[in-house]
Amino acid sequence: MKSESSSIQRALIVYVEFKNSKDDDEYNEFYHLVKSTGLEIVGSITTTRSHAEPRFFVGKGKVDEIRKTADRSNTDVIIFNRFLTPAQERNLERFFNIRVIDRIGLILDIFAQRALSYEGKLQVELAQLQHLTTRLIRGWTHLERQKGGIGLRGPGETQLESDRRLIGQRIKAIKQRLQKVRKQRYQSRQQRKKNDIPVISFIGYTNAGKSTLFNYLTSANVKTADQLFATLDPTLRRLNTGNGSEVILTDTVGFIRDLPHELVESFKATLDEIREADLLIHVIDVEQEQRQQRIDEVNQVVDMIGASNVPQIEVYNKIDKYRGLGKRVEILENSEKTRIWLSSQTGEGVNLLLEAIVKYMNQYKESRYISLPVSAGQLRAKLFDIGAVKQDNIDAVGGWIMEVELEEFKLHKLCREANLDISNIALERAPL
Repeated sequence: MKSESSSIQRALIVYVEFKNSKDDDEYNEFYHLVKSTGLEIVGSITTTRSHAEPRFFVGKGKVDEIRKTADRSNTDVIIFNRFLTPAQERNLERFFNIRVIDRIGLILDIFAQRALSYEGKLQVELAQLQHLTTRLIRGWTHLERQKGGIGLRGPGETQLESDRRLIGQRIKAIKQRLQKVRKQRYQSRQQRKKNDIPVISFIGYTNAGKSTLFNYLTSANVKTADQLFATLDPTLRRLNTGNGSEVILTDTVGFIRDLPHELVESFKATLDEIREADLLIHVIDVEQEQRQQRIDEVNQVVDMIGASNVPQIEVYNKIDKYRGLGKRVEILENSEKTRIWLSSQTGEGVNLLLEAIVKYMNQYKESRYISLPVSAGQLRAKLFDIGAVKQDNIDAVGGWIMEVELEEFKLHKLCREANLDISNIALERAPL
């Protein structure tokens, strides 16, 4: 087998699509994922299947074609666009005598290159180790031989068992360190809550222009590049909204279709910033052909991390790349969602976003009536604690009819924390 060192330069990509699921955008995304690693793509093989073949994922004829192409082009690594089982990856490596990685391995490698902070590196290492535990044998059968207690290995413990144990210890140590990071972030968020500073998180598909927009708004210097996953480490900046009030903006990692579960689990410390935000700015690349599909992919991850109840403003970015597209605001019918069309590169329309943020945050307190069930006693207590209660009466079933006065975003956030849907407790008019 060829070397697996970081000197790998030449890659052969294998794109497998299933019948009735042709998607040129998905192929282009896969191609750019590989390019973003710095590898030289020496060839591309595509194939269509109705289902995955258990042994090699693809058929025997296609495996032979891949091997001939790899030998002819002096390939160092073969990259599949699909998820391979450990057995399939091992069988392919034995057959090709060349390193094989799948989509998860590719994304993990990109994340490893992009991580700059201590926290980011820990999160990527955790994801890599969790992925590695399923692939330890990788075809070297000598790892299964019994060897008596040498060094740290116990009597009769195999090399494979020893490797798994050591990796398990490392995973445990990283989780403990990341738990400290989460605790520090939690304490910072609690301090921001005490100071009543709203938090707005930027989300979106990778390379949609989140960091460019973030930099334009805050004059920050977050790395921007026309490549996937240019930003991994979260960045927080204060922003004066123009009416004397401040918000905190957070720029976070971009999402991608079929985001590996290992990464979602490992990046909890980072993704907490999204779940705990008061408002999400969903940045969308207006020029992407599969725009709605990518919006859905992002919202799936948002739902996965428990942030589906956080309100969103959709920002359609990069209007400067299309003639005839100008800045504008759209309010969707039968929906509270706002869409802003702008260019983070030229700044056209950014003022509309700022106006939408100010409007949503509604810095002026508004009086409204709510009906709380008996189970919402903790929420009632919090409303009293912050001085938001103007009237409080017991209803016929032991709950409370309350008149409260506070900012809309605060009421939304308190309801989320109490696992209540604000639409179920809000009263359109004062009770009789």
